[in-house]
Amino acid sequence: MKPFVFPCLAFLLVHLSAAAEFPQAEISNSLLRAKLYLPDASQGYYRGTRFDWSGVVASLEWNGHNYFGKWFEHHDPKLNDAVTGPVEEFSTNNAGLGYEEAKPGESFVKIGVGALRKPDEPRYSPFNTYEIVDSGKWSVKNGSDWIEFVHELPDTSGYAYTYRKRMHLSKNKPELVLEHTLKNTGRKAIATSVYDHNFFMLDDQPTGPDFVVKFPFDLRATADLKGLAEIRGKELVYLRELQKGQTVFTNLEGHGGTSSDYDIRVENRKTGAGVRLTGDRPLLKVVFWSIRSNISPEPYIDMRVEPGKESTWRILYEFYTLPK
Repeated sequence: MKPFVFPCLAFLLVHLSAAAEFPQAEISNSLLRAKLYLPDASQGYYRGTRFDWSGVVASLEWNGHNYFGKWFEHHDPKLNDAVTGPVEEFSTNNAGLGYEEAKPGESFVKIGVGALRKPDEPRYSPFNTYEIVDSGKWSVKNGSDWIEFVHELPDTSGYAYTYRKRMHLSKNKPELVLEHTLKNTGRKAIATSVYDHNFFMLDDQPTGPDFVVKFPFDLRATADLKGLAEIRGKELVYLRELQKGQTVFTNLEGHGGTSSDYDIRVENRKTGAGVRLTGDRPLLKVVFWSIRSNISPEPYIDMRVEPGKESTWRILYEFYTLPK
């Protein structure tokens, strides 16, 4: 495993929290303040093998509201989903790059994580924590209102890449922008989907009738919502407050083939907090998952990057309050 590297340490605002002892940084503008955990192979807040290690938002505050936080009871850095904020997962055929052709003991790739060893198992599981053979090289730099992560992974069974994620706060606006670039530096094409899990925690309010999730298209749920929620046209609403152990999980169908359908709002009528996320790519699919502590619309996009080429995409988070 290669060591974690900070090549631009002079420009990086890193500190170890006395309570958490995890590498962190903070960015802010005149309206927003966000705290982020930094990727680190030995001390990072998240060292699992499911989600991209960059862009883990510990908290984001605006106008007296907070949008992200610790939604789970027990934190283990290597647990698959012990992570916060609008984190992303890359997946190829519901696994990693090269997983299907790799033999037990050989390596496959999870973008934003590194090269992983394939065990002798019947199929890939995102809930497992795999052995990291090569965590690649992370570079991080930031200014007062922006932060940029770069992950470089050398050749692993023909796959190699440079992945760049830049997060910045819009000037004098309550907006967080995520700009991504994935460059294929390997010998094989990179075919992957990627989604943002989001893990919204609006003001730590329990998931229930005070919340509504809005889309620009008429929704169809593919799973039974168990009397906990229902579809009303373009909205998913909750019929009761979710208790510990209760889950709403379904695919949401009805979107078209343009980026205009990548437009999702989550609002809480009690506190007045709202967030809108939009993307510049057409939706591949939308998965929706929520428990008592968080609401997670998961918009997927698809891409194929040939050797020597790169792919870019952008996601915008707009924070607002509802009219009284």
